[in-house]
Amino acid sequence: MRIGDIEIQPALALAPMEGVTDLIFRRLIRQIGGCGLFVTEFIAAKNLNNDVPMALQAALFDPEEHPVSVQIYGRVPDDMADAARYVADLGADIVDLNMGCPSKTVCARSGGSALMRDLGLATDIVRKMRGAVTIPFTVKMRSGWDAQSKNAPEVAAMCQDEGVDAVTVHWRTREDRYKGVRELDTIAAIVDQLDIPVMANGDIVDVASALDTLERTKAAGLMIGRGAIRDPWVFQRIRRAQDDSAPIEVTADEKERVLLGYYDAMRVTMRTDKAALGRMKKIARYFTVGLEDGAVLRQAIFHSQTIDEAYSRVRAYFANLRAPQPIHG
Repeated sequence: MRIGDIEIQPALALAPMEGVTDLIFRRLIRQIGGCGLFVTEFIAAKNLNNDVPMALQAALFDPEEHPVSVQIYGRVPDDMADAARYVADLGADIVDLNMGCPSKTVCARSGGSALMRDLGLATDIVRKMRGAVTIPFTVKMRSGWDAQSKNAPEVAAMCQDEGVDAVTVHWRTREDRYKGVRELDTIAAIVDQLDIPVMANGDIVDVASALDTLERTKAAGLMIGRGAIRDPWVFQRIRRAQDDSAPIEVTADEKERVLLGYYDAMRVTMRTDKAALGRMKKIARYFTVGLEDGAVLRQAIFHSQTIDEAYSRVRAYFANLRAPQPIHG
């Protein structure tokens, strides 16, 4: 898949997730491999333009982290254009417009998925951003605001007309938030109507859901969010399935190494142990899904009062997992 002049190979992208897809998590995914495009957490254009430290931190990426896309959000066209220039000057390969975030805070300021309710404003923002940069420009959106206004096909068509290089469409509406009934027809319709690449997004958590999404939508690629927290090896699994390669087997030792390595990186990088422990608990909510007795590990981490206690409980869980089980009877 090509986005403008950027080759995305494999055509698998890490979705932007607030409080998750920072530099540390993206390094983890890059270390495991299989991901073709990395996207930062979404960043408020206004904060980026005003050199707010947290925004600048969120926009950081490694010299080896290419191709990389920086996602921005906002509602003021000129601010968005300035932020797009800022992203290009940073050396990012792609700038992405967030038109899909369901957050109340973001939507209340007419950013994120709220832009889908105001096609005039959305068009103005897209036009200004496109005119501001020469690097590839993409837009991520939901299927619509609610089930009665699934206008993503109209919004996507506008994006193509204004020179956007690719769009990503999540099958959920804004009102679905993180629930809803899986519906891929809207994405399939957009793929059929556009000439630019369309990436499909939403509940892609394993090989089966990835291949099903590709088959039903004919999308050019996939963007994976929470599925990558739950299983950081998901990109490798999908890539191998597409290449007809042997599936990978991830041992308990490897899962322990990756989880503790990630925790180590957070502890070193984050400003306080309290902040690092909070992030550990957030990641544990997803990472432990699918593990044998994963709920036990999840609760153990949730109830840890210190980082050292969390480490101890993770090690005890995996030691117990590796211990030979008694034979009864």
